[in-house]
Amino acid sequence: MGRVRALTTLDSAYAGSRAINAHHGRTYYLATRLLPPSRRPAVHALYGFARVADEIVDNPGADPAGELLALESALKDAFDGGATGHPVLLALADTVRRWNIDRDLFGVFLNSMRMDLTVTDYANLDELAEYTHGSAGVIGLMLLPVLGTVSPEAAPYAAALGEAFQLTNFLRDVGEDLDRGRVYLPADHLAAFGVDRERLAWARVNGPDRTTRRAVAHFAAMAHAGYRAAEPGIALLDPVSRPCVATAARLYRAILDEIAAAGYDVLTRRAVVPAGRKASVVVPGVARCVLARLRGTQ
Repeated sequence: MGRVRALTTLDSAYAGSRAINAHHGRTYYLATRLLPPSRRPAVHALYGFARVADEIVDNPGADPAGELLALESALKDAFDGGATGHPVLLALADTVRRWNIDRDLFGVFLNSMRMDLTVTDYANLDELAEYTHGSAGVIGLMLLPVLGTVSPEAAPYAAALGEAFQLTNFLRDVGEDLDRGRVYLPADHLAAFGVDRERLAWARVNGPDRTTRRAVAHFAAMAHAGYRAAEPGIALLDPVSRPCVATAARLYRAILDEIAAAGYDVLTRRAVVPAGRKASVVVPGVARCVLARLRGTQ
C-alpha cells in the first residue's frame, strides 16, 4: 500500500511539473511532445525547477536571496534522499537519479539566479556569458542524459543551443526586463549603435527609433548565428530526440522572425509566433518523430 501511495505522489509531482511547463513555456512544451513519452517527464521536471527559481527572482518577495538559499538547501536534501513536500523537487530528485544528471550543474544555475538579484547591467559579452552559461547553457547540459547522445562531443553544442534560446528570450523580453530594472543586452554592443539604458527607457514609452531598431537587429543576427553554431550538435543526439530539439530550435528562431517582421520593435510589443506558423513547424517535426521511432524499432 505504501508503495502505491509513493508512486501516486511521484506521479502527481511529475504532473505538476508538466502543468508548469505547459502554462509558462508553451513553445518549449510543444517541442517536448515530440519526445518519446518515457523521456517527457524528466524534461518537465527540469523546466519546473528552473521556473520555480526564476519566479523567486522575477517576482521577488521580502527576501528573495533567502528563498533561493532555502531552495538550494531543500534541493540538496532531496538529492540526498531526504523527504520533501515540494512536488517539483520530488520530481526533480527522481529525474536526477533516474538519468544520472550532474548535480553540480544545479549549483551553477542557482548562482546565475542570484546574479539577477544584484546585477542589472552587463558591460560586455564576457560578463553576459557568465550569466547565460549558468542560466541556460547548463540547462542544455542537464538535458543531454535525457535526450541521449551518440557522441560525447554533443555537450558544447547543447550548451550553445541553450544560450541561443536565452538570447532570443532576452530580445523578446527587452521591455519587460527593463520594467524590472534589468538590461541583459551588453552595454558595449548597444553603445556601438548609440543606445544606452536611458534610450531604451525612452523607447519603451515613445516607441523604438532607428538606433534602437538597428541595435535589436544586431542582436537578432547574433542569435541566428548561435543557432547555426549549435545546429551540428543535433545530429549527435539519439535519433528519437533529434526531431524534438530541431523543432524547438525552429520555433525559437521563428520568434526572431516575428521580431524582424515587427521592425525590431521589442520595446512596445512582445513577439508571439502565430498558431499557424507554429503548426507549420511542428507538423513536419511530428513526421520526423514517427519516422525516427519506426527506425528505432527495426
